[in-house]
Amino acid sequence: MPLPTIFLVEDNPDDVELTLMALEEHHFKAHVEVARDGAEAVAQLLGDRKEPHNYSWPPHVILLDLNLPKLSGLEVLRHLRSNLVMRRVPVIVLTTSDDEFERLDCYNEGATSFIRKPVAYERFVEVIIQLGAYWINLNMPPPASGEI
Repeated sequence: MPLPTIFLVEDNPDDVELTLMALEEHHFKAHVEVARDGAEAVAQLLGDRKEPHNYSWPPHVILLDLNLPKLSGLEVLRHLRSNLVMRRVPVIVLTTSDDEFERLDCYNEGATSFIRKPVAYERFVEVIIQLGAYWINLNMPPPASGEI
């Protein structure tokens, strides 16, 4: 059985490293794909892909930063929600923003959840562990089109 996939869209290398470390240290059995800007995320998520052998696609969950180069997180979200396959994938906005209008925009565009990214290392790791526990260990993604 292929590993579940977490797709992380994050331009801050420190946050990428902390996320990967937290997932690895707590033994989440998942494949993590990383895009470092909005354009790269759209290309990877919506581009043509051959079916991978060791991990699942589409991803089980997408962790999306809002403040990205090239295309904003909100623009990425719009692209995802306009795609028949990706519109079913949970998108968790994980950002330092606490702007109510940004939060409303994200939910209006189809975000599954909006989480303020903690600044403190320990709290950041705790949030990643909770996300991994729920989205990888508990949540059941929609069936792939070939499964039904």
